[in-house]
Amino acid sequence: MGIFKQRETVKDWIPYEFVKFGDGHKNPSYTEFVNKVAYNVLDAAVGDITIITNRTKAVDFTQPYIESGLVVVVPIKKLDSSSWAFFRPFTQLMWAITAVFFIIIGVGVWIHEHRLNDEFRGPPKQQLVTVLWFTLSTMVFAHSKYQTINQPLIGYLFYSSKFNLLTYDRVILKFSGENMVSTLGRLVLIIWLFVVLIINSSYTASLTSILTVQQLSSPIRGIDSLISTNERIGFQVGSFAENYMIEELNIPKSRLMALGSPQEYAEKLGAGIVAAIVDERPYIDLFLSNNCKFQVVGEEFTTSGWGFAFPKDSPLAVDMSTAILTLSENGELHKIHDYWHKRKTCTPQISDSNQLQLDSFWELFLIFGGACALALFIYFCKMVRVFGKDHSQQQGQSSKSGSCSVRKFLSFVDKKEEEVSKSKLKRKREMSYVKGREVDSRNRSNRIQAEFDEE
Repeated sequence: MGIFKQRETVKDWIPYEFVKFGDGHKNPSYTEFVNKVAYNVLDAAVGDITIITNRTKAVDFTQPYIESGLVVVVPIKKLDSSSWAFFRPFTQLMWAITAVFFIIIGVGVWIHEHRLNDEFRGPPKQQLVTVLWFTLSTMVFAHSKYQTINQPLIGYLFYSSKFNLLTYDRVILKFSGENMVSTLGRLVLIIWLFVVLIINSSYTASLTSILTVQQLSSPIRGIDSLISTNERIGFQVGSFAENYMIEELNIPKSRLMALGSPQEYAEKLGAGIVAAIVDERPYIDLFLSNNCKFQVVGEEFTTSGWGFAFPKDSPLAVDMSTAILTLSENGELHKIHDYWHKRKTCTPQISDSNQLQLDSFWELFLIFGGACALALFIYFCKMVRVFGKDHSQQQGQSSKSGSCSVRKFLSFVDKKEEEVSKSKLKRKREMSYVKGREVDSRNRSNRIQAEFDEE
């Protein structure tokens, strides 16, 4: 009405009289309203009339004075703060799998480093503490704090297409915690750190979202998920939304519930009688300005507008459309819209994100698990080969039982590399000494035998 009464839309020489349509208590049928104009019962229809195809066949509409489209409204709720909120970003399965892989990385690194690194040796209790500390430190990259050692180094600087010789300081990086020595252990750790980086980033983002925004209280995320459910859907009495959902979206009529006021919207949504409301955007904006417990989800799934209806070939429709464009250009139309639809704002935030599932990370765990298994397999083959060579050099091994050989292999793996090397060197020296004694004894025997033969 405010738009129609503007001086730019109604000329002084056009006499008009407003006639109410409806009983003032229930929403009238907009299709019947338009038909009154088509049958010349009324000279024009002024109101929030949506321009749709079926109506344009009966009457002429003006230029839309406001954009409109159907949207979905659902309830939202604010999750209560909890001292255990930091567990919510991951599901229970995700937490369990992550803990298992933390243990795997600790054991895997210990296996690779035990024979080479003094920091991974010692009494069993000390080694267990070292493994647990190293595993947990990867979560926050605590093991990657560095010490710097400056050493002179000769290098080349590429500048202006010429190589220039210069001297600069080389920075040597050394772990201030457990230092990694083995190549396979470093390879496994690099892949694991990448996995931890992704998990940490995802966990931080999800926890921030959970603690700062509101969550949807229903699984509906838009019109597609609403159609796939069997929940009841509310709509405005007399709106074209009913026919659109039945004819275009193939939603059974039994799922639809006609509602006559914003109070009914809030009541039915709050009680869970309807899972969602489907209505036009201007109505919903006005409804949400006083009801912050609900929110629009998804995008507008229709595109239309509101206009005034005139009989077919009426020149007033063209004049009114020109006047509406004038109001739009000088800003009056926008002011009227703000007055009616933005008198009170309510802007709660929502988050459509769920908990982080294992499905989002199983590829990372698979890659790391494969790399860890491959590294352990290579290490095992290497140990078997080295043990076989070492075992073949020892005397009396053929008389040992199979269980004794397994114990000897485990004892061999537990030894430090330097101890094994020293043991090998010692055995070589002993064997050389024994062989020398045998040669000397053989030579003396030969000499005695020669002297005896001469006599």
